[in-house]
Amino acid sequence: MRRDAVLLAEIVNAVGRILELTVELSAAEIEAAPDSRDALLWNFTVLGEAVSQLSAGLKAEHPAVPWTDASRIRNRIVHGYWSVDFEVLSATARDDLPSFLAGVETVLVSLGDDAG
Repeated sequence: MRRDAVLLAEIVNAVGRILELTVELSAAEIEAAPDSRDALLWNFTVLGEAVSQLSAGLKAEHPAVPWTDASRIRNRIVHGYWSVDFEVLSATARDDLPSFLAGVETVLVSLGDDAG
């Protein structure tokens, strides 16, 4: 459980950074600025990789969280980085990540003493 708690914290951090970037900048601004573009891609990659490393048991215990979506985005970025659509990433951040983050934070809190 400790590993899952660490990974969930990484997910929360990555989503927080994604949300910061996409609130501050439009998709076009992100795409045009190498540091912002790299930060967005990196944090989506960290998010998806951390999700893929979570235990199967934790994911099974919390089926309401769309775990596989994060892994799919990570795979799309890593294996097709040259053709990533920043409008899609921005829309995902705006439309999907706030509820995903709420679900992850609920799971993290539910671990409570089991995480230590």
